[in-house]
Amino acid sequence: MELLVPIIIVAVLVVFAVISTVRVVPQARRYNVERFGRYRTTLQPGLNFIIPVADRINTKLDVREHVFSSQPQPVITEDNLVVNIDTVLYYQITDPRAAAYEVANYLQAIDQLTITTLRNVIGSMDLERTLTSREEINSQLRAVLDEATGKWGIRVNRVEIKAIDPPSTIKEAMEKQMRAERDKRAVILHAEGERQSKILTAEGTRQQEILEAQGDQQAAILRADGEAKAVELVFQAVHRNNADPKVLAYKYLETLPHLASGGNNTFWVIPGELTQAIRTVTDAFGDHSRMGAPAADAGADDDQRSEIEAEEGSRELTSAAPLSLDAATAANQVAELAEAAVSDAKAEAAAVEGSTDKTLDEDAQS
Repeated sequence: MELLVPIIIVAVLVVFAVISTVRVVPQARRYNVERFGRYRTTLQPGLNFIIPVADRINTKLDVREHVFSSQPQPVITEDNLVVNIDTVLYYQITDPRAAAYEVANYLQAIDQLTITTLRNVIGSMDLERTLTSREEINSQLRAVLDEATGKWGIRVNRVEIKAIDPPSTIKEAMEKQMRAERDKRAVILHAEGERQSKILTAEGTRQQEILEAQGDQQAAILRADGEAKAVELVFQAVHRNNADPKVLAYKYLETLPHLASGGNNTFWVIPGELTQAIRTVTDAFGDHSRMGAPAADAGADDDQRSEIEAEEGSRELTSAAPLSLDAATAANQVAELAEAAVSDAKAEAAAVEGSTDKTLDEDAQS
């Protein structure tokens, strides 16, 4: 029993010495070791050995990239407006010894350096430029922080402006300005749309009128050509067939009712050639009947012609004599007289031809 107690004490001391000697450093960690209060080395990840009592671990540092978000800080712009700016830093410890011994509190140092640098940068910009130049602000902040924190064993990877908050009055003014700009753009776009619409409508109307005018022109030209060709054909037909005055007089009588019925004619003057035209037509059919008629019928024809002239005289168909009746009625009456005269002449001619044919048949039979 007397030997057991010292053995146990020695075993406990050995175990304590082993535990104090062995240090296991996790991945992405760095341990600074001091020997009798003086920096000796930095333990790397894995199994490490130190001298108990003489060596001790001073600081344990994480070398991964860290994110540090500062509190919103008031900053005065060049146009004397106070804005609150919130920044975000992404940094990484590159030298554990410098981070532990070159600066007392590297987070506080980075924060204060960021605020002072930000005030210097924003102080040379107005509000409008501050709100629209975040990339420029980030670049300047990163350049200054990299230069200052390099000797601290820290590398600033990125600096981001998280928020820029102007005063509430400035926000309201900016909102009104943006609303006015949007209304202005809306009015301009609406006016441009109406302008384009009117231009397109005017061009369409102009093109339509041009096409209609061209169509009317072509139609008028075609109608004129058709009428010219019709007149030419009629003129050639008249001259080719050698029409005598009797045929022309008959066509003249046929045209009179059409002249009277067209338009809103309320007064019609009978031309002086009307009686002569009727007489010519009558003589034409009378001559045709006398071609095979006996001489005894000449007196009857003269009597009939005298009766027609007497009837014409009774109806007062004189040259250039105005009718008291309506123009259409007068034209119809003239046409009826002409048709009656032509019908009588045709009937007499047919009777004469019938008697002539009968006489010729009898002579042929005999």
